[in-house]
Amino acid sequence: MLTASGDVSDRVEGLEIGADDYLPKPFAFSELTARVRALGRRTSVPLPPVLERAGIKLDPNRREVFRDGREIQLAPKEFAVLEVLLRSEGAVVSAEQLLEKAWDENTDPFTNVVRVTVMTLRRKLGEPAVIVTVPGSGYRI
Repeated sequence: MLTASGDVSDRVEGLEIGADDYLPKPFAFSELTARVRALGRRTSVPLPPVLERAGIKLDPNRREVFRDGREIQLAPKEFAVLEVLLRSEGAVVSAEQLLEKAWDENTDPFTNVVRVTVMTLRRKLGEPAVIVTVPGSGYRI
């Protein structure tokens, strides 16, 4: 952040809401360029963790899914639904939440696309079934 607010409370608040750095005015241009170079030297963005549950291993970075060591090819929406379910760590995820997280805002909320995608995903993941339907609530792994 580059700002005229230089109080300690302003700097702390800026850093807490997500700023990587905070430089109050007035500042020396050489300090600004040094800070930009320092930020550029940071290591690469950390990779998202590999998600594992019930014999399923999902690597979001490589876009790979394995079930008991066997690679499974998934369509992009199937991958997205599986990732949301695995990230929920066993909690129930409603069809509405899946629509919100795996599809865009233009998707018809009354469509059966979630049910069809979950059905296809179950088939591809094989037996024993790992996606459980919680009647009236949603799905969980």
